[in-house]
Amino acid sequence: MNVKIINKSRHELPAYETGASAGMDLRANISEPVTLKPLERAVIKTGLFIELPVGYEAQVRPRSGLAAKKGITVLNSPGTVDADYRGEVGVILVNLSNEEFTIQDGERIAQMVISRHEHITWKEVDTLEETTRGAGGFGSTGV
Repeated sequence: MNVKIINKSRHELPAYETGASAGMDLRANISEPVTLKPLERAVIKTGLFIELPVGYEAQVRPRSGLAAKKGITVLNSPGTVDADYRGEVGVILVNLSNEEFTIQDGERIAQMVISRHEHITWKEVDTLEETTRGAGGFGSTGV
C-alpha cells in the first residue's frame, strides 16, 4: 500500500528495521534538545505529515527499549492518527523514571504501526448471548 507523506524534518522517512517489523520508528524533529523531568510530558514533533486511506489509522506506540531502559513512554498509547488528519504527527512522551531524560534531534522516540479498522453500527438489544466467561474480567480467568 502506498501512503502519501510530506517530510519537513531533517531526517530520513520512517522505515521498517527488519522484514517482519510491524512498526516504523519515528524520530524527534526538534531545533534544540528537550529535557523531561520525572513525570513531565511533552509533545515532540516529527516533521511528518501523512495522508492515510479511509479505513486505516496510524498507531503511535512506545519503543520498548526506551521504555524498559529509560522509563520513557507514549502517554496516550497507542495514539491514533486518523485518515482525515493532515497536521504534523506529534508524539506525547512522558518520563516515568526518577531521572531527567533529554531528547535529542533525530532520536528514535516512538514507533508507528499502520492498521486497518472498521466502522460499526450499534444495535441496541435487551440481552447479550451467554458465554462461559460471562461478566468476569480483570484477572477472573486465572493468575
